[in-house]
Amino acid sequence: MEKQEFSLGEYLAGGIEKIIKRAVRATLTDPRKSAFMTRFALSSREAARKHAAAESIGENIPPFLIASITSSCNLHCAGCYSRHNNACNDCAPVDQLTSDDWKSIFTQANELGISFILLAGGEPLIRKDVIEAAGDYPNILFPIFTNGTLLDGEYIKLFGKKRNLLPVFSIEGKQEKTDERRGSGVYIKLKRAMENVQKKHLFFGASITMTAANLREITDKEFLDDLQNSGCRVVIYVEFVPVSEESSFLAPDDKEREYLSERLAAMREEYPDMVFVSFPGDEKSAGGCLAAGRGFFHINSHGGAEPCPFSPYSDINVKDTSLRDALRSPLFRSLRDQSFLTAEHSGGCVLFEKRAEVEAILSAESICE
Repeated sequence: MEKQEFSLGEYLAGGIEKIIKRAVRATLTDPRKSAFMTRFALSSREAARKHAAAESIGENIPPFLIASITSSCNLHCAGCYSRHNNACNDCAPVDQLTSDDWKSIFTQANELGISFILLAGGEPLIRKDVIEAAGDYPNILFPIFTNGTLLDGEYIKLFGKKRNLLPVFSIEGKQEKTDERRGSGVYIKLKRAMENVQKKHLFFGASITMTAANLREITDKEFLDDLQNSGCRVVIYVEFVPVSEESSFLAPDDKEREYLSERLAAMREEYPDMVFVSFPGDEKSAGGCLAAGRGFFHINSHGGAEPCPFSPYSDINVKDTSLRDALRSPLFRSLRDQSFLTAEHSGGCVLFEKRAEVEAILSAESICE
């Protein structure tokens, strides 16, 4: 029997359709949330049509964009890759994208059919101007990855008016695990933020960094029941990427990834009113890593287009070019065309593991210039 060729476009379209269907199901008990998700489902179909049209002429437009809208953060979390990469620091921001720059990016993303823009940082709630701008693009869903400590009444009002803004609170497990990584007292502030959002019947999620140390806790029934009772309807597991040899023991291995995969399948049955997503997830089922524009890419706070937040390398800036041209950058093309993203590796983030090779590609580019 002839082996069916893997289609990235079909894989991404099918995955997005599943996410949206689960999100609609997760909101059925609240007419306001359900109405928005139903409208978003319709607009995502138009985005899928744009993707298919682009793919037919050999152009890949990813459905996801990760946007780090600030380099500032009010916390110092242990093992933070952004601080390790100097993408986040305590200095006053210099030469960062303005709100008008981000509006241009959101407009282009909408035209291209990018349906999801994940707002990150630093701490994204520091940039209220950008978040307010994002609210004016109802065809794009903006999950806002926040530590929750800066959430106030004004933000809650904004999220109530602009349903495409989805707060996603970063949590590491129960109180001990969360405070251990994020700082004493953060868990209590985080739970208070969830309570305040729930009181206004707003749709929100949780982002959990999955490590070898907290895997069992963040997938057990007691923890998940607590999230569900708090009103959380989306749970995103992000695999821990070590930023130093000292923290490498926290990185999950293949056995632990397999455990998470099995638990995700069970959790989707046990909690039908919740959406569960893992990142990077099982790269084998995706035909390899989805970074560098295969499924998503990253724009840092200065406008550099990068393959992934864990791979902070760039040869093009969106202040000088369009999003479409950024996706055609020599670095992105090299990573895609040389089968770099589908190469065998030990698991986890292939670009972080092969960062020396990524740096070599950039060095070769500069020599050619």
